[in-house]
Amino acid sequence: MSQPAFRFGAERSYPLPHAGPDPRFSEGFVNAVAAELVLHGYPDFVALEDWAALETALAAFLYHHPKEET
Repeated sequence: MSQPAFRFGAERSYPLPHAGPDPRFSEGFVNAVAAELVLHGYPDFVALEDWAALETALAAFLYHHPKEET
């Protein structure tokens, strides 16, 4: 994958509107992100709590959650 070209003032792509379940957000997706982190030298994901925290962080980054508008 090539390095993205970042532009100052570009409109944000994330977070995405959250309209319900997204088939792209799967166990395989979270596993691929975890594997990429390990490939870059981060510790392996062995505790269920670490896996859950990664899943939560990815969802928070990817999707807009309506209850954040308080």
